[in-house]
Amino acid sequence: MKLHNLVAPKPNRKTRKRVGRGEGSGLGKQSGRGHKGQKSGSGYSQKRGFEGGQMPLQRRIPKFGFKNPFRKEYVALNLDVLEDFKKRGKIGEKVTLDDFIAAGIIRKNELVKVLGRGDVETAFQIEAHSFSKSAIEKIEKAGGSATKI
Repeated sequence: MKLHNLVAPKPNRKTRKRVGRGEGSGLGKQSGRGHKGQKSGSGYSQKRGFEGGQMPLQRRIPKFGFKNPFRKEYVALNLDVLEDFKKRGKIGEKVTLDDFIAAGIIRKNELVKVLGRGDVETAFQIEAHSFSKSAIEKIEKAGGSATKI
């Protein structure tokens, strides 16, 4: 290979559009903007969502609902999942938030709510942010305890 054989890669060969450099270039006079109209002027910039005066989509669609910015979102954790993790040896009978994080059930700083789906045979001692009534009943029926943080 010699220097005179080298060729630039395809994307590099494309020349940029040189606008307003005379009639011979094909992009002189109006420089590809057509005659008159809003888009032909120098100060034109299209606003996001603008549809040429037609009512924009984000204003046509009906708005509804409300999302409380101060809401507390809990990670739902059912008893059958806990029982399954116990059988696989990922958690013990005394379960804290650190155990949930280590087992990969939740991330740091997430709130946990234990729900009552499934049956419990193990006497769990669980620490969580919240419990459903059915979960507390099932845990205590199996001889365990539910502690709110």
